[in-house]
Amino acid sequence: MSQKIIFMPHANIQYSQLDPARRAWVCEHCYRPLFELVRDGEYRIAFEASGRTLEVMAGETPEVLALLKELIADGRIEPVGSPFIHVMLANIPPEVALHSLKRGLDAWEAYTGVRPETGWNPECGWAGSLPELYKEAGFNNLVMDADSFFLSFPEIREATGLAYDVQGHSNKNHLFKIEEYIRNRPEYLRFLTNPSVAPNGLNMIFRSDCMANPMLWYLMGATEGCRETPVGLDEIQSMLETWRGRIGHSGSFIMPYAEDAEYIGSSAYFYVKQFNQARFFEPEPGSVTRFRQLLDLARNTGYELSTPSDVIASAATPIVNDRIDCIENGAAWHGGTSKAWANTSYSRILDPVCRSLYDGVVALRQMLGNVPELEEAMNAIESSYVSDSRWPPLPTSPGRFNVQETIDDLYAANDLLGKAMANGGIAEKRAVYSAPLMKTQIAAIETLLMKQDYFGEK
Repeated sequence: MSQKIIFMPHANIQYSQLDPARRAWVCEHCYRPLFELVRDGEYRIAFEASGRTLEVMAGETPEVLALLKELIADGRIEPVGSPFIHVMLANIPPEVALHSLKRGLDAWEAYTGVRPETGWNPECGWAGSLPELYKEAGFNNLVMDADSFFLSFPEIREATGLAYDVQGHSNKNHLFKIEEYIRNRPEYLRFLTNPSVAPNGLNMIFRSDCMANPMLWYLMGATEGCRETPVGLDEIQSMLETWRGRIGHSGSFIMPYAEDAEYIGSSAYFYVKQFNQARFFEPEPGSVTRFRQLLDLARNTGYELSTPSDVIASAATPIVNDRIDCIENGAAWHGGTSKAWANTSYSRILDPVCRSLYDGVVALRQMLGNVPELEEAMNAIESSYVSDSRWPPLPTSPGRFNVQETIDDLYAANDLLGKAMANGGIAEKRAVYSAPLMKTQIAAIETLLMKQDYFGEK
């Protein structure tokens, strides 16, 4: 049996510090060249996108969407679903999370004609309820974070020296110690090289920073004082050859790249994340060539390019994996935590208002049923929970426009709740919900948030 390899760029058009006016630019300079190289090189990859990303692609760059549809139809791309809005699922009410997951699948079907089987969990933020939510939404498979999973083993946690903290959003330097610990231990490696199955029947495959991070640095061609020369193809080849040996002793595949699609064609958030530099989405056309080189190198090293559904379908009996119940509630990828998102100043201001509006929907449904205005309000509330208006924390920040979009969503949701009450003949029953009073609450936090300085503004 050939050893398989999965590359899965994932797309989020609501990225922090990506000005809405430049979203079409990202579609044209990141997603289009990715799709063109897959087409021209006859590669196979997976591609994840939020429903909002597909919506923007359809509205602003329909030719790019048409290319994606063509590649899905040709079997070159497996579509991977996610929430309609790029939300931190572990931080929001479960009903809102389920609502967004279903809308995300609906968007894929509406825009491409295909309903994905495989799901992605944005930022890999973890809560024990997520496998059931993905299953209920209609997913059969879920891409998981291996680093959070391995850190659930006390012996590995101790070996890394990592301690979770709600103010910590990245502990990548600790994560490389995971690979050092598991490299000769098939009892751990098997979770990276085989599908496993959750107690509820959801199939799972795992990705890890130990492979993704060197590839990301190779794509960027960057050093920034961290080393004398950029990561080279020879280093990537050595890594891939090492993992071929590990696969031979433990399983059938690896998933080395499950990272942002925006790093293919632009610098995306690289310089903010790595160096706290106010450099956002600079053109990086060389990264397109380097991504193609990664795909070619994988094939030349003896791997078969594959997709999540394919490795699951072709694998032997998956590993029964109830260890996921031991993953830390609030963990996230990069050794960080989803609770770090919930503890930024933006979240602490925005989240209580989002919750008040959601509670208003719940209360009004009991009186009015799920009338159209309340369904539209839920869409706006879901949108207001977007993670990228809350991230990153000081000394950096989201863009002012990211935060303003969330404020606009809150106003829209509140107006819809008021409209539902008026149309339902209960406008005077303000003990249930008061749209006029809530409007002043939204205005108050808007004033507070817009007075703040934002990273990168001059």
